Amino acid sequence: MTEPSQNLHANYHNNHYGFPIHDDNELFGRLILEINQAGLSWETILKKEDGFRRAYHNFNIEKIATYTESDRERLLNDVGIIRNRLKVNAAIENAKRILQLQKEYGSFEKWLEHHHPKTKEEWVKLFKKTFKFTGGEIVNEFLMSIGYLKGAHDENCPVHQKIIKTKPMWLTK
Repeated sequence: MTEPSQNLHANYHNNHYGFPIHDDNELFGRLILEINQAGLSWETILKKEDGFRRAYHNFNIEKIATYTESDRERLLNDVGIIRNRLKVNAAIENAKRILQLQKEYGSFEKWLEHHHPKTKEEWVKLFKKTFKFTGGEIVNEFLMSIGYLKGAHDENCPVHQKIIKTKPMWLTK
């Protein structure tokens, strides 16, 4: 692994993976990244994260929910992101769905909290019913990466102790 690759992975591992996220746009952004990782390496996604932020208006749910056909075409032609029609469509449709969840629950985070705790299998079933392009691995990684499912770090990893201090949801039953 090259040094820039190691730095990308180390930054994500040490400062993001498994830490709770309390901002709906950032939660949605993580979901977009996890969906786009399907079939690709996480390194590819980390390298393109800035491109995703630019292309998707810094993961602004309200803006993405109003994307038009020309926005869809813009995304499909943007070399800074993954140009996959199913994944682009999922981002737009999932933004619309999150707006509905925000109206009903107050926020995307409160919707997640409302359904906690669940097993991985129960979460997958809920996500498949609620969102587009959310299979088992995507849901598992998304929920581990935001602190809803245990397993982002081995208990011997120093980052694990940092995460414990943030009181991730998997600690509450």
